[in-house]
Amino acid sequence: MINKISLIYILFFSSLLCFSQQKTIDEKVNALLKKMTIEEKIGQLNQYSGDNAATGPITINPNKQSEIKQGLLGSMLNVLGTKYTCQYQELAMQSRLKIPLLFGQDLIHGYKTTFPIPLAEAASWDLSAIELSARIAATEASASGIHWTFAPMVDISRDPRWGRVMEGAGEDTYLGSKIAFARVKGFQGKLGDVNSVMACVKHFAAYGAAVGGRDYNSVDMSERMLWETYLPPFKAALDAGAATFMNSFNDLNGIPATGNRYLQRDILKGKWKFTGFVVSDWGSIGEMINHGYVKDSKEAALSAITAGSDMDMESNAYRNNLAQLVKEKKISIALIDDAVKRILRKKFELGLFENPYKYCNPEREEAALNNPEHTKSAREIAAKSIVLMKNENSILPLSKTTKTIAFIGPMVKLKRANHGFWAVDLKNIDSTYIVSQWEGIKNKIDKNSTLLYAKGCDVSSQNKEGFAEAITIANQSDVVILSIGESWNTSGEAKSKSNLHLPGVQEDLVKALQATGKPIVVLINAGRPLIFNQTADAVPALLYTWWLGSEAGNAIADVLFGDYNPSGKLPMTFPREEGQIPIFYNHFNTGRPSINEDKIHKSAYIDLPNSPKFPFGYGLSYTTFEYLNLKLSKNKMKANETIEVDVTITNTGKFAGEEVIQLYLRDKVGAVVRPILELKDFQKIKLEVGETKIIKFIIDNQKLSFYNDKLDYESELGDFDLMIGSSSADIRLKDSFELVK
Repeated sequence: MINKISLIYILFFSSLLCFSQQKTIDEKVNALLKKMTIEEKIGQLNQYSGDNAATGPITINPNKQSEIKQGLLGSMLNVLGTKYTCQYQELAMQSRLKIPLLFGQDLIHGYKTTFPIPLAEAASWDLSAIELSARIAATEASASGIHWTFAPMVDISRDPRWGRVMEGAGEDTYLGSKIAFARVKGFQGKLGDVNSVMACVKHFAAYGAAVGGRDYNSVDMSERMLWETYLPPFKAALDAGAATFMNSFNDLNGIPATGNRYLQRDILKGKWKFTGFVVSDWGSIGEMINHGYVKDSKEAALSAITAGSDMDMESNAYRNNLAQLVKEKKISIALIDDAVKRILRKKFELGLFENPYKYCNPEREEAALNNPEHTKSAREIAAKSIVLMKNENSILPLSKTTKTIAFIGPMVKLKRANHGFWAVDLKNIDSTYIVSQWEGIKNKIDKNSTLLYAKGCDVSSQNKEGFAEAITIANQSDVVILSIGESWNTSGEAKSKSNLHLPGVQEDLVKALQATGKPIVVLINAGRPLIFNQTADAVPALLYTWWLGSEAGNAIADVLFGDYNPSGKLPMTFPREEGQIPIFYNHFNTGRPSINEDKIHKSAYIDLPNSPKFPFGYGLSYTTFEYLNLKLSKNKMKANETIEVDVTITNTGKFAGEEVIQLYLRDKVGAVVRPILELKDFQKIKLEVGETKIIKFIIDNQKLSFYNDKLDYESELGDFDLMIGSSSADIRLKDSFELVK
């Protein structure tokens, strides 16, 4: 069937040789646009879901195939595999103008090969690894017929109650911007290359600041905060060449993002000169009715298209109303033409007009989904994402020849859970390729060692009946590894939580096992920062293992037994209690700052320290690093100059290891108050035992600039503190300099 349809396609376009030989894509787009009816134009602005719930809900539309044949659909999502994408593409080739379909999919942290959830990957602070994981996801998905991913999510969030923190890079604008750039580069490569997919940067904008951490909720903030904290990662993604953007569910200062002209037309398409297209989030155009911003679907369509939302995902507002709005002269056809041209341009750039079946190669699909190099990379990146939070008396790494190990906890033998939320549901692939934690450790230890198991308890249950068995096997062991956390499906979209404590009786299990006197290593599996004060204070060794993907078990074993020295650093602040939220490291000072936990008439809690349980940038290693010899090339600089910063780092421990050297600045006096410190650069380096390296940073005017009260982005003359450290709360070296005329 494919060959037959392809032949028809070639014959059709051979009669349009002049069209195909146009010099530029824009000329091709304009020539095609002239041939289109208004119905066909509006069709390009519609996106429907397929009939399978790959990462989202199922929507059944009995007219879907007929509409494709009529050229009334531009894109589909949740259609997986060349078998199905090619079938739908064949239908599109039966339409009058044979405009190919775009197939989109959520590749949040992988396709078949699943990588750590994005928040965990952010903990690696390894931009090359993050770019590689996106590249592998693109390779696998494109081989399966996918052209477009609804990623990366670049929302900054300072509230771990929001379940979607697991999709992003955490709380920091600088780190988030670097990761956004890397992920776009990884997904897209050279757009049009058969191993690449279009990136879709989401959610535009400020979704991560939803009130109360409640998904889909309102956002209210100053323009300065919007520009300084929440927009930069989007701009970084755009600078990386992002092909598309997705608007967000929230309203921003009273106007839903989907109908927000300021965001989409003034900033994105205006000031930033974005030439790609904007897609709505699922049904978000129609949801403006619930916001109370429009009265019906017709007004919703008018608001969204006017504001700059080009493609309607699953609300049918454009399909049912745009033609009538043009007829009534409420919108001009030029507005629709602009949206259509943006979409057609991307289809040309992908090479779909030249060959609609470019991504329909079952042999390439089979090879890509079974590439052992992908598995190897997933294991390495998962290990890089683990954060060592505690290691008293150097309990870790464990010896592979430990005689008896008790492996206890509700997460030990789970497989699917290691994928975490937002994993693609490939129903035709056996889940045996996912490595459980049990399997990973079983394969790692010496053949003469014994590995014992007890579940102990369920994740959320109050039942303690399994404690007795867990205590029994703990007493038989030399060391206890305890794997606990939150369920994989309790973080993600629509998974906001008011209570971030470890659920159920898991901390009671920790306490019961402590009473055995055996050394305990705790693994915490989660998609967000959790609260586990009792455990953190009591156990000697603690690893935050997030949800690490297909190779979770092997990666955890690599870290536990020292084949990889953990190097992860927290991308979000971990609170002591929910009452501290929102909590983030780069806050402003006040007129009455609390210093050394002084609470008398100071900005402080009377029942809790201001400080977090674990700060931003925190993470330990099996080795130690010494920071020495901070040197600035000068202590005064002009705006058109730079300062070179040198710092000497030495591995003073017993293991080779990686360290993330973090550079923070503080503008001591500003026209608007400035944060107490801000991450402005970092480098991740590897040092052998005893090795020393001199690390260089460059301070330029860009690093000193900020948005003032007039929204001018500029630096101000004056004094700056420079801090180099291993975390935001572990500053090892300090100096200062002055920006002068």
